[in-house]
Amino acid sequence: MPKLLLVEDDEAIADTLTEHLRRAGFEVHWERDGAVAMSLGQGFDVVLLDGVLPGADGWDVCRALRERHPRLPILMLSARDGEAQRVLGLELGADDYVVKPFSMLELVARVRAHLRRTQRLDSADEAPLRHGSLELRFPERTVLRDGVPIELTLREFDLLHFLMRHPGQAFGREELLRRVWGSGFDGFEHTVNSHINRLRSKLEPNPRAPRLLLTVWGVGYRLVP
Repeated sequence: MPKLLLVEDDEAIADTLTEHLRRAGFEVHWERDGAVAMSLGQGFDVVLLDGVLPGADGWDVCRALRERHPRLPILMLSARDGEAQRVLGLELGADDYVVKPFSMLELVARVRAHLRRTQRLDSADEAPLRHGSLELRFPERTVLRDGVPIELTLREFDLLHFLMRHPGQAFGREELLRRVWGSGFDGFEHTVNSHINRLRSKLEPNPRAPRLLLTVWGVGYRLVP
């Protein structure tokens, strides 16, 4: 039974979510305080996180959870439906952004989709990918540079893995959203930009003058072969 952490301060909403999620086969742990939620995450398979919380803002909770649990799927729930808020949530490390009010069936489907994706990637078996001093080990979901581990988020790892499997090929932002985030992902091309920038900050000696992840003007990005 997948273990789900629900961080929501509205008791009525939390009760409704808990009931539906338990019926869908999830073990639900409810937490209403953002400051407490920051210390959680270990042992959970997925997180549903409200954007506005007492104790600590949902955005800060998302950032803290992502730093300590880079592979944990995080879905943010928020009444803020502006593009800036969506992009902010995704840039802080959320894997999905669901606007209130939402369909309960759709939410459960999104949670299951992220779990399937994570389980599928975690169970994949392939030889390590190497690119210069970089080595990507897929089953362990680790990236090494000269043997030293580099911490990547779930989506940063997926994006680098995809590009390392297709060195030299240029991909548009829309195609990367579809191929890495999935065809059902309701995201923005800004999301790709922010993830590329974060990868550059972790992989490039000089992120302002990248030599590994290059911008192909008018197209998107490519990994230098």
